[in-house]
Amino acid sequence: MTYLETAAEFYREVAETPAVGLCCVQSSPLQFPGLKIPLPMQEMNYGCGTTVHPTELINQPTVLYVGVGGGLEALQFAYFSRRAGAVIAVEPVAAMREAATRNLEIAATENSWFNPNFVEIRPGDAFNLPVADASVDIVAQNCLFNIFEPEDLTRALKEAYRVLKPGGRLQMSDPIATRPIPTHLQKDEQLRAMCLSGALTYEEYTQRIIDAGFGQIEIRARRPYRLLDAQTYNLEANLLLESLDSVAFKVAIPEDGACIFTGKTAIYSGAAALFDDGAGHLLQRGIPAAVCDKTAAKLATLEPQQIIITDSTWHYNGGGCC
Repeated sequence: MTYLETAAEFYREVAETPAVGLCCVQSSPLQFPGLKIPLPMQEMNYGCGTTVHPTELINQPTVLYVGVGGGLEALQFAYFSRRAGAVIAVEPVAAMREAATRNLEIAATENSWFNPNFVEIRPGDAFNLPVADASVDIVAQNCLFNIFEPEDLTRALKEAYRVLKPGGRLQMSDPIATRPIPTHLQKDEQLRAMCLSGALTYEEYTQRIIDAGFGQIEIRARRPYRLLDAQTYNLEANLLLESLDSVAFKVAIPEDGACIFTGKTAIYSGAAALFDDGAGHLLQRGIPAAVCDKTAAKLATLEPQQIIITDSTWHYNGGGCC
């Protein structure tokens, strides 16, 4: 079998017999007023973080969710878009489509606001999304794209870019590796299907997003995910995997490169009330201003004695400039 067939077989098995805690970060699903998540959905929470960011979900956006899993995040997205077909869930594994359909029917009995027709589950895969060009506001995936080999990841990212409207958002949660994963683990198809051996480094991952055409990336969370210990995985040293939640925007890439926000700020400490770098960035004395990493690097070299650049917090929720 190809590695994708191995992954499909693995997820057929865990659709039919849920594997509690398979790859999820050890935290409870996001809770919203009036939303009750059925237990079967929680047991099939095969994600590594969250792609549901309430600040992105105003005006009832149309969401394309790639890899429906047990339907948990599809239900959460429907909470913000309460209309027929607002959430389109694409899933290649028939058993997973069936499980998600059952779980959403349970959700309808436990949530008076929810109608199963809010979520339309379609067969398909990340490389051939069954929707028109520029037709959705949000594409989301949780702990799926990390399974793909690098060139397949690029295909999936470009396909997400195709279906997004201008200004649309790609909301993802994936494991990343703190150093390159050795070849012998990358070639282990079972570990890849389990989200343990396909992760790229942060730098490789974000560059793939940019190469697909996305001009801005915002990091919403970065936290420890799993440890591949040296003895079990035949490594020279322990290898830490992290979970990265990001939002990438379908906007033009600026001439000086894409903007990546990781929570850095710039603080002007000079004598004047304001500092103007002549490139559109005004800093008030003593007031931290959110900046993208690219702008942070430029400001740090422009006035190193008067501008303090704070470290990445790996959490960013808007504001600032690039």
